[in-house]
Amino acid sequence: MRVGDVHTYCIHPGLPVATGTTTDNGETSDVNGLTPQQLVSINHLVTTYGQTDDPVQAAGVGWAVKAIVDRDTTLHSWGYEGDSLREAIDGIMRRASPENSAAVQDRAERYLAEAATIRVPRVGGALLLTVDDDDPTRGTVTADVDPDATGGVHLDGAVFADTGSADRTAVTPGTSYPILASPPANSDGRPYTVRARGAFTVRAAAIRYFTTPGQQESAGPAAPVRFDLTAEDAAARPVRFSPRIQTHARLEDGRFVDEVLFSSGEGVWPRRADGTFVTIRARADLYRTGAFPAESPEVPGGLQPIGHLELTTDPTRGAGTYTATTDDPLPGPGVYTAVWRIERADQDAATVPHLPGRFAWVERFATPAQTQQLVAPPPSAPSPAPTATPAVAPPPPLTPPAASLAMTGLSPTGLAASGTVAAAALAAGIAALVVARRRGAACA
Repeated sequence: MRVGDVHTYCIHPGLPVATGTTTDNGETSDVNGLTPQQLVSINHLVTTYGQTDDPVQAAGVGWAVKAIVDRDTTLHSWGYEGDSLREAIDGIMRRASPENSAAVQDRAERYLAEAATIRVPRVGGALLLTVDDDDPTRGTVTADVDPDATGGVHLDGAVFADTGSADRTAVTPGTSYPILASPPANSDGRPYTVRARGAFTVRAAAIRYFTTPGQQESAGPAAPVRFDLTAEDAAARPVRFSPRIQTHARLEDGRFVDEVLFSSGEGVWPRRADGTFVTIRARADLYRTGAFPAESPEVPGGLQPIGHLELTTDPTRGAGTYTATTDDPLPGPGVYTAVWRIERADQDAATVPHLPGRFAWVERFATPAQTQQLVAPPPSAPSPAPTATPAVAPPPPLTPPAASLAMTGLSPTGLAASGTVAAAALAAGIAALVVARRRGAACA
């Protein structure tokens, strides 16, 4: 029967087609004691094949629907006494349309067999979100719904790993789809939650129910049942980041002092749920060489550290500059350089989930900002020793020589006496000459 724009099919075998005013009662799953399996099978046939203008196809659907509702009445209501649906159909069609009898039989048997495979659907279900233990940016989403359900899923805070899209249509029930999670764009580094929304439909175990008072009742197609599902992470995902440092060293009071600037490669320093910053522990080995070493990505083989430095960031500050100083003075002159590192294995249990698996950041060896030379102080000039003043020896006494002078033949004693007489005579002569000159001057 056609009611308005809907083709309907009788559900009371043996009763004639209704001719009175028919009422559309809408969709229902409560029809004269029919089971959910009967209802879902009928709905499948009248929806998939019944909305047709092909009389052979429509006749095949009609026979199959009646057989689903009451096979025994369908077979025997017109005088057929056997147990073959084909024969029962042929007993009617030979009189109504013999040329189409075989085609109607074929269709009815095929539709009836197909209807038997339609399961009663499970309405509803669940979306399941998982988080990778080693990487909170990864996980899966799975739709735990009826195998015949169709629909799609939308993600908030994540995308599907294979497409990069937050939406997926034609989701296969029971399949786990890998996802990639990321914090919101306006995140301040706090843990974030991935959410999923799904919309699915299943075939209804119901029919669109038409009634005619005192006459035949019939079944039209019922729309699929739609249901929505939501899910979110059981625990917020920690924000992952790649911490790194920049350093500037100096020598102060014989100690190695390092200014260490902590930063995040992603530009956001993560926070914990309480709002405090994730702490990062960094260590450094201090090396000494006799001359300025060449910068290199690794510490030269055989070079052993002579000291160590360590820093842990403040949970109230996070990124920023921190100062580390060697506990003891440097052991002596030389060129000193520190090499800092941040390793996942060095962090506390609360910090580890924030770092990529096997994360390690290591500073280059002998970067200019990390290399300082300690020079030995110049030696002090020694004070001059006092010089002793030599004693002056008194002149020796004049002792006349005891030997005779060969040229004079005089003895030393005689020579001395003669000299004395001569000197006296000379002095007397000089005095007389002076007196004589004075007299001459007076006469003139």
